Amino acid sequence: MISEPLAAPPIGETAAIPQASAALPASQTVPVLAVPMHWSQAIKPCALAALAAALLMSLGLHPLVAMLVVGFLAVIFYRQGHPGALINAVAGARLGALSGLLWFAISSILEAAVVLLLHKGPEVRQGLVTVIDQAASRTTDPEALAMFQRFKTPDGIELLMIVGLIAAFFAAIVLGALGGALGGSVLGSRKKA
Repeated sequence: MISEPLAAPPIGETAAIPQASAALPASQTVPVLAVPMHWSQAIKPCALAALAAALLMSLGLHPLVAMLVVGFLAVIFYRQGHPGALINAVAGARLGALSGLLWFAISSILEAAVVLLLHKGPEVRQGLVTVIDQAASRTTDPEALAMFQRFKTPDGIELLMIVGLIAAFFAAIVLGALGGALGGSVLGSRKKA
């Protein structure tokens, strides 16, 4: 007789694995630490949090604040959909990291669409050149000034944009995880009424 595998417990409830799993042979059991989070259950609240944070950012919220907010919102939305789930800081950080990743993707696509559809490329380039000029005005080092001049070339602007995207990618994940951990530690211990 082949037994069906046990469903993994909801996020944050891996310690409450039924005792029936102890009766299974070692080849059919999975260590508690290897049981993955239910990503299929987490994707909807994380995507909703990413959309909400992207909307808030389009209304004027600073991107760094949006990165923190997206993780906190993911915990709130997950708790709304799973009222009995206990979310600790680690589970909140996982939700926040996923929502930060989704927020980065949504924001990048929206920003690229705005730049392409509204022909804002020259404005973006001029904004970067202005930032480079401001940074160059703070130094008198000839090597640093030469580096700033190289950054003002089309290849330099392209390099700055790529580095900026990579930095924003990691910042979105890390700050989203921090916001989720904060949400998990603040909201996780509260019983839902």
